Amino acid sequence: MPEIKIKDIIKEFWKYAKPYKWFLLIFFVVIIANSIIAVVTPLFYKDLFNTVATNSVASDDVVASLIKIVIIILFLNGGSWLLFRLGGTIDAYTSTRIRAEMDEGVFERLQYHSYKFFTDNFAGSLMRRVKRFSQAYDTLSMVIFWNLLSLVVVITGFLLVLFNRNIWLGAVMFVAMIAIVAANVLFSIWKLKYDEDRAQKDTKASGVLVDSITNNANVKLFSGRIHEQKLFTTVREELAKAELISWLLAEGSFTIQALFMVLVEFSVMYVAIIFWQKGILTVGDFALIQAYLIGLFQRLWNIGRGMRKIYEAFADAKETVEILHQPYGVKDKPIAKRIKVNKGKIDFVKVDFNYNKTRKTLENFNININPGERVALVGPSGAGKSTAVKLLLRFHDVDAGKILIDGQNIADVTQDSLRESIGFVPQDPILFHRSLMENIRYGNRKASDKQVMEAAKLAHCHEFIQGLPEGYKTFVGERGIKLSGGERQRVAIARAILKNAPILILDEATSSLDSESEAMIQDALKTLMKNKTVIVIAHRLSTIMQMDRILVMQDGEVVDQGTHADLLDRRGLYKKLWSIQAGSFT
Repeated sequence: MPEIKIKDIIKEFWKYAKPYKWFLLIFFVVIIANSIIAVVTPLFYKDLFNTVATNSVASDDVVASLIKIVIIILFLNGGSWLLFRLGGTIDAYTSTRIRAEMDEGVFERLQYHSYKFFTDNFAGSLMRRVKRFSQAYDTLSMVIFWNLLSLVVVITGFLLVLFNRNIWLGAVMFVAMIAIVAANVLFSIWKLKYDEDRAQKDTKASGVLVDSITNNANVKLFSGRIHEQKLFTTVREELAKAELISWLLAEGSFTIQALFMVLVEFSVMYVAIIFWQKGILTVGDFALIQAYLIGLFQRLWNIGRGMRKIYEAFADAKETVEILHQPYGVKDKPIAKRIKVNKGKIDFVKVDFNYNKTRKTLENFNININPGERVALVGPSGAGKSTAVKLLLRFHDVDAGKILIDGQNIADVTQDSLRESIGFVPQDPILFHRSLMENIRYGNRKASDKQVMEAAKLAHCHEFIQGLPEGYKTFVGERGIKLSGGERQRVAIARAILKNAPILILDEATSSLDSESEAMIQDALKTLMKNKTVIVIAHRLSTIMQMDRILVMQDGEVVDQGTHADLLDRRGLYKKLWSIQAGSFT
């Protein structure tokens, strides 16, 4: 993937800012107007001081003139305050909306990434990147509008006034401003690599933290508390070092910047004194120059921080844009249509697939499953059973060959319509940290409460749900941690029942149940499997004895197939696996 450049980040920002361009234009005008007031106001202070200095007697005319100047100054300051508030209001509205739409947009685009993308990335890292993108925009808009734009207008105005008053005074100020701004920009560019390193280490630390918290049960089961603490301490200390380097570099630049400003103020005042001695400048000019220097130094001091914030923001945003520009592993074709499943016939035709491009997981893989047929996939670990199911769900694209459902190549249909046609109950169901009602309804988000409860009854989870203090409103905890394995499994089965898809995949759907629960679920599954094409990934062979056909897999190929009785008679791999699990059979 090509390296992400600043222009790529700006393009991504503009996608979300463009709908608010008129608000941003008004904001732009407000900032310019406010900055012009900052240039104009000191001119009246100059007149005020000159009037006082040149009139030793406070006549009525002099006092009237002074009052008039003060009123103008108050009017300008009041106008500046109103413009500042107006700008703040516009900024609050646009930034809030743009940030919200950025978070929503990035989240939506993440959802289009393939299953592999999410297995290859820390959930915590992805979460951090999503938030950083909108935060980076907020930082950039604040610095560019409030600091940079204001600085450009103010510097331009100050220089025009000073050049008009005295060319040498303007020249000294111009050279000084160029030197300070150039030094800040060059330093910020040089420091960018340290900011990018800090951002990467921050993402890594967030990923380790979330991963450890999410897998807290494993941490406790394997007494991994000290190990996890060491692991997090290592990445957090790396982040602390990166933050310290970035901070110290910033502090060093502040020191140099302060010395620059002292030198500038001395140079400007020295030139002003010389021209005052020659009678060219007045006392009011000193007030003007001092006001300009104070206003300028405030902005330049902020611009030093602002430039660093800009490059830090670009470093943060770069990580997000990298994943936004990363090609989707699995994507719909431009002409993809919705799949139409009438019968549920499934064909794997000469399918090749491998995960790491070195060893084929499936090679020349061919199976045919008839409509309404119940087929089990069995075989040792690594035989390719789960891989075949993931390919059918199109979590990955095949390297060669094709997979057909009712004669339709699944690569030519939309992923959403494909998965809507397939019900899936995994071996270890993961639930959302939402209510039981929401988790079951996820199978059919248009289902009524009554339909959800009917599905729960068929899956034999209605009883335990009713026994909970909040019933169907009970939140199940992250990944369903508040429920037992069997309860999670029954909720997953209820979800599949509610979905009522024409094709059903069961990855040992009763593996987490006790004997009593399993007996109840087997009845529910018989009802669920009626008039459906069913694929069962079997780990316990006793659960598939009643399947219409059993496919025995080894090293990515189907090495045998038949009914349970047929396969036992042949004394092949299935017989061996059966003997291992049921020692009484020989």
